[in-house]
Amino acid sequence: MSSRLPLLALALIVGLPETDRSVPGRELFARLFALQAPALPQESPAALPQESPAAPARPTLQNTGSPMKVQFHCTDDDMLWAGMSCSEEEPCPIYLELSSAQAVGNKLFVCGNLHSSSTTLYSILLASEDGGKTWYEPFERLRAATLDRIQFVDFETGWISGQVLQPLPRDPFFLATGDGGKTWRRRPVFNEERAGFIQQFWFDSRTTGTLLVQDGQRYERHESPNGGETWLVREVSERPIRWTPRASASPTLRVRADAPTRSFQIERREGERWTPVAAFLVSADACKPQLRELGPPPEPPAPPPETAPEAEPDPKAAPRRPGRPPSLKKPSSPGA
Repeated sequence: MSSRLPLLALALIVGLPETDRSVPGRELFARLFALQAPALPQESPAALPQESPAAPARPTLQNTGSPMKVQFHCTDDDMLWAGMSCSEEEPCPIYLELSSAQAVGNKLFVCGNLHSSSTTLYSILLASEDGGKTWYEPFERLRAATLDRIQFVDFETGWISGQVLQPLPRDPFFLATGDGGKTWRRRPVFNEERAGFIQQFWFDSRTTGTLLVQDGQRYERHESPNGGETWLVREVSERPIRWTPRASASPTLRVRADAPTRSFQIERREGERWTPVAAFLVSADACKPQLRELGPPPEPPAPPPETAPEAEPDPKAAPRRPGRPPSLKKPSSPGA
């Protein structure tokens, strides 16, 4: 290669424009090797990574100072499942119930359920990241379930207890977060379906927690060593179990039912006073049958094709002989 290199370099110089023949040796050899090296395959546009579509905008409630109304789109399936007889003239009222609130810095969380006069329809979790100016739902609504207690041990790790209420309290679970409430995961308390609900729970740290479960006249105390991923039975009794969680700081956020405005007031502690932050109306959108647009009427079936009427028999025609078709004639013999 050393013997060919000067010739190739000379050829490169001759092939260069007049203004490029005085380039330094290092750049010259770089151009030489660039000419000798095989061209790398170009990546087609189709093979390039495509940008993921933007996440759909989540519905947001704006706090204007008046109680906000939680949107609820009742479907025919909801009414059928809940056994509600609703009509356009007499819709079924739906109510919001809020049971717990928690402040984590400037983030606020409120939970509860949506229910009719007799049936719990869906759980609901409301969150605000700007101190209560705007609200959204960070987790899907769960049919027949309710959420009733919230606890954060730091600015990132928290839990919300809940259970299914229809037809009876059963399948207790937690919603857990590790990113300050941006995302939540559902974690069942038991590995199989069974009756019972969470009476009380408390986490001392990100990993260790205790909960009390009641199943009819049966009371159980469970402990978790891994942040609620699994629970171990520590005590079972036919009488209520006495258990007092460790003392915690006084709550800085609370839910208060306000009869004059027919709303739930979310209030924050400031010293010895509670100041309003937001409010949500008790009444949500009512259930009534969905209106469906009627399509165009179906086209009438096509008429059958017209057929020629059968000819009436000629009374002068000779009658047919039985046993032989009239079109068949006995062939005549040659020379006849």
